[in-house]
Amino acid sequence: MAGWYELTKNDKEQYHFVLKAGNGEVILRSETYESKAAAQNGIASVQKNSPLDERYERKISSNDKPYFNLKAANHQIIGTSQLYSSAAARDNGIESVKTNGPATTIKE
Repeated sequence: MAGWYELTKNDKEQYHFVLKAGNGEVILRSETYESKAAAQNGIASVQKNSPLDERYERKISSNDKPYFNLKAANHQIIGTSQLYSSAAARDNGIESVKTNGPATTIKE
């Protein structure tokens, strides 16, 4: 099963999205957006940039857990991963975003 995006609105009328893999696991989280249109633009940016390896910034958190950011061409972060147990697990997460990021299904 292919991945999909879930677009939600919080109680402050702000939007964010997550990218889920085919198994339903969240593999990327967005920032918070002031409008639905801005969040939809964020999804379009993930769809465009996710297949490109050079758009991934591989990082280590303050508690030594690997994670990654997906960046747009202008170097703005458009999504952040969860914390992983190892660099290999993080790299598998990146591959999953590369595979599922171009998905066109958006659930609200």
